[in-house]
Amino acid sequence: MAATATASAGLPGKADLAELAEWVRIASVSSDADRAHDLRRSARWLVEALRRTGFPRAEVWETAGLPAVYASWPAADPAAPVLLVYSHHDVHAVDPSEWQVTEPFSPLLRDGRLHGRGASDAKGQIMSHLWALRTHLAQRTAPAVTVRYLIEGEEEVGSVHLADLLSEHADELTADVVMVSDSMLWSLDEPTVCAAVRGSVTASLTIRGAERDLHSGAVSGAAANAAVELCRLVGLLSDASGRVTLPDFYDAVAAPAPNLRAGVGTVPFDLADWQAETGTFGAPGEAGYTAPERLWARPSAEVARLTAGRTDLPALGLIPAEASADLLFRLVPDQRADQVAGQLRAWLARHRRPGFTYDLEISSTISDPYRTPPDAPALMALTRAVSHAYGAPARHIGNGGAAPGAQLAGACDAPVLFFGTGLPGDRWHGPDERVEIRALRLGVSALTRFLDELQTGDTPARQKV
Repeated sequence: MAATATASAGLPGKADLAELAEWVRIASVSSDADRAHDLRRSARWLVEALRRTGFPRAEVWETAGLPAVYASWPAADPAAPVLLVYSHHDVHAVDPSEWQVTEPFSPLLRDGRLHGRGASDAKGQIMSHLWALRTHLAQRTAPAVTVRYLIEGEEEVGSVHLADLLSEHADELTADVVMVSDSMLWSLDEPTVCAAVRGSVTASLTIRGAERDLHSGAVSGAAANAAVELCRLVGLLSDASGRVTLPDFYDAVAAPAPNLRAGVGTVPFDLADWQAETGTFGAPGEAGYTAPERLWARPSAEVARLTAGRTDLPALGLIPAEASADLLFRLVPDQRADQVAGQLRAWLARHRRPGFTYDLEISSTISDPYRTPPDAPALMALTRAVSHAYGAPARHIGNGGAAPGAQLAGACDAPVLFFGTGLPGDRWHGPDERVEIRALRLGVSALTRFLDELQTGDTPARQKV
């Protein structure tokens, strides 16, 4: 394919991959309090990489939690558009015993992939922007558009201080267009542009049926079992057709925009290949919709974790006093996270039973879904850039995960684009995370072209690009 020829040349080369590997070695796990010093090492490393690239301003921004990184490089033309790139330098937690190819923070280049935690999510994506900018600057002394970066250090723990950063640094984060670089490609052979992301509501449900764990020989058959009650409720979250049962849950679900409908309906999808790539055994879900439609255009409910009883001792003969579940709801336009949180509370109230106590905690870091305006010139510029990199027309698709698109759009009063170099098989949040070198090269090619496309767009700066 044309993409093969395009991706085979240019950045990243060996020195660039060594640079990425050096960053991956820093274990910036935001959920581990003992790794806070590594988050600061990671932030300082990125600041130095930005300065090596030529950014006149690159610095660590402290928060009440973990540090973010900010950088800014003005265009030669003060009237040029302003691009704000958002991503994160923290990484998901690891269990080293589950990793087989290499240890999580001992990056290994093998068979066209770089293995290591953060290689894809999202350090590789950030480096793609730096490599693209270096290419863009080969014949310039300043970028064609003003480039700003906001790289936070708490995305993997819910972006708990992102709102504070956006408020405290509003003047420095003004932009004509925002690009979230924490996303996935559909495949290496099918050019696509993400034009919508789902929102999310996360919650923890804890049920108690007794003051303490009970001996089943004394009470079995006559005592409340918190684990059984939790399983009953989890089973009630969706009906036989796969639809979520929260009251009014689907009332605000909007039909996909025409550009997304066309992309979802025409992107090649092979179920067996997708299952092999993602490692899943099946593809259940809402009846009447294809897997891509469920991923990009329909909401969902998931159980992220179930716990009951003692896990450090044998369970023989015990009835657990307490059981808990971590729940995750993915939302689509035009659902609102706060409304879904209320629907969850109403659903629980409807299904309570005597003999148990119920404690529902909803995370403060819920997020709304976001859809890039289909007529935004910047979206068209990105589409042209991706098409150029692949050598074929790009389709618009959605993203199965969430991103702070709505939050960034509101804070910056600008349209938000999504671009990443991840792939469904990159094993984000799992063992043996990896990034395809060809995906990074395609990303560099597309991002380099995008800077030129954004500069030559027909919309003046300081308007919605």
